[in-house]
Amino acid sequence: MIQRTTLENGIRVITEHIPHAHSVSIGIWVASGSRHETPAQNGVAHFIEHLLFKGTEKRTALDIAREIDSVGGVLNAFTGREYVCYYAKVLHKALPKAVDLLSDIFLRSVFDSDELEKERMVILQEISRMEDSPDEYIHDLFCRNFWLNHPLGMPILGNETSVGGMSREDIISYRDAVYCGRDIIITAAGKVHHPEMLELLNGAFHQVPVGKPSTPAPLLKHEQRSELIEKDLEQVHICLGTKALSQNHPHRYDCYIINSILGGSMSSRLFQEVREKLGLAYAVYSYTTMHTDAGSLVIYAGTSHERLDQVVEILLREIRRLKNEHVSGLELESAREQLKGNILLSLESSDNRMTKLAKNEIYFGRDIPIEEIMAGFDRVTPESLLAVSHEIFDDTSLTLELMGKLGAFRLPSEPIKL
Repeated sequence: MIQRTTLENGIRVITEHIPHAHSVSIGIWVASGSRHETPAQNGVAHFIEHLLFKGTEKRTALDIAREIDSVGGVLNAFTGREYVCYYAKVLHKALPKAVDLLSDIFLRSVFDSDELEKERMVILQEISRMEDSPDEYIHDLFCRNFWLNHPLGMPILGNETSVGGMSREDIISYRDAVYCGRDIIITAAGKVHHPEMLELLNGAFHQVPVGKPSTPAPLLKHEQRSELIEKDLEQVHICLGTKALSQNHPHRYDCYIINSILGGSMSSRLFQEVREKLGLAYAVYSYTTMHTDAGSLVIYAGTSHERLDQVVEILLREIRRLKNEHVSGLELESAREQLKGNILLSLESSDNRMTKLAKNEIYFGRDIPIEEIMAGFDRVTPESLLAVSHEIFDDTSLTLELMGKLGAFRLPSEPIKL
């Protein structure tokens, strides 16, 4: 059973009791991420995520680590483009400890100057590590090009200039402005009862100001773009993508199935053609990234520079197939059942259920029952897939990012047509 309470300052507390569970997962979510930053602030949301584990008024960083370890739990956080989450997973008997720890780091972190400088160095190393991993870095480069001159194109980690230039005052000022009641959601799932959760929070979050909800920058018009980066690498890394749908779009289920058929599984068209049949790449896949108001569908492949032309042509060919040909009933049914099965299996863990509660609140403002999700997939037809493929595989949004030894590869003189 899912229950919801809104505190006077706008904080939403949402719980799901799972009778057979032994664990409980709790998350404190802030509905503001890297897309709400300015270029000078880029990386500040991620920086704050790190700093909240570096000591509070009553706990050192070591105390925090020891306390969660002492109950066999997990305490961690992550930053996205539209939210930040601080979460813990513990056995039910340790729930009071988990709530106390999360409340303490979220509300009473001290942002010690020495710890801040050490963590700044850690994040700069994290940025360098990303740039030294071309199969990861290529995705940030794609985003920068696809969402050119828009906050969605900025890296979640920030960059050397922005992270290196943030003062303690800048960071605290951003935290105070963004960590407000209207943008905070507290979710818990597992062996937990709603009144118990409210009692454990025990008024601690009532001190948080109401504040103003974050407003993302308006989207810009897409243009067909390409970027070729010559670099001495063993492989050429490829990202090719177009626009997709938003998180709450009525045809989002079609988009999920299109991605699954294209490159979202081992039985997908790209995996079978590029890897299994022709042996042109070890890694080839596609994925969707959906935001509140927009999205992207991206294909990645890593191949030798001798095979680059062939692989790019296959990627374009498979996109054109989806745009111009009906998917067979058998292929549709296979993709549909794979996605439905993945979702149902994921809901056997309390942390995934906790995450579902929060994302439903952020993107829909309500719970989306699993029956509604399954029905959404069941409504997809070959005709609806073709219509959505025509919408998302748009020439004007096509973006190609290449990095490696490009050799004699040349882009066509005319814009690519899908």
